[in-house]
Amino acid sequence: QLFTLEVLLFFAPPLRVTPFCLLYPSLSLLLPIMLVKSTFVLSLAFAADAFAVRRGSNDWFAPTPADRRSPCPMVNTLANHGYLPRSGLNVSLADLIAGFTAAVNLDPAATTLVGQKALLTSTTGNNATFNLDDLNTHGIIEHDGSLSRNDIYFGDNHSFNKDIWESVAVAFTNTTISIPTAAKARVTRLQAAAAANPVFNLTADGTQFSFIETALYLSVFGNLEDGNANTEWVKVLFTQERLPFREGFSRASSPITAAGILGLVAKVAAASV
Repeated sequence: QLFTLEVLLFFAPPLRVTPFCLLYPSLSLLLPIMLVKSTFVLSLAFAADAFAVRRGSNDWFAPTPADRRSPCPMVNTLANHGYLPRSGLNVSLADLIAGFTAAVNLDPAATTLVGQKALLTSTTGNNATFNLDDLNTHGIIEHDGSLSRNDIYFGDNHSFNKDIWESVAVAFTNTTISIPTAAKARVTRLQAAAAANPVFNLTADGTQFSFIETALYLSVFGNLEDGNANTEWVKVLFTQERLPFREGFSRASSPITAAGILGLVAKVAAASV
């Protein structure tokens, strides 16, 4: 029987395997296209997932070229973390209140104090919203003598200016920033700005917002009584526009109230004389 099988196999015609590409020529031509398309679709899916994470979480992401940002490092920071719209577009007072409450526990009344002024800059066509770069408008919230931006006289009043910030931060030599130290740094910066800018003009509103900005970083990264803001955290905010979670920052357990901010403003003003 084994001999018979061997004979049959010897005389049997050779087994021919027809290549797939000859059996299905049209499908073979499509396969590379299908593979490329599948890869592209998968790439889009992964990109969409990453975009969803970026837009939906409070992780820090640098703004894209299309995202709008303001002259205010705190506002920009909240947008970079997704507490405010990351696009920087069509921000409402409700967005500000929710974002500042969630991020740093700023009381709604304290947020409203500045938020209502922000709406006056609106270019959205809806006076209940504004874009973050609308805050570049000079003389409403933005003012001469910023701690980290140049005056509008020099052209760019909204981008972080390393030299200006370093001229302020040089005063922060301790691990915490006290009210007197913050006040002195602010006054020194105003004096330098006035000397450099031939049309320097700090209005009454500008002066108030200048004090509020100092009081805000002192209260968020320190306390309402004597400031003592963590120096490293303050530097992270200004230079990276990021909340310093990895450096140990956590949101205040008690709300930072409007009355508390204004009380701290009075202390900074008194220390500025």
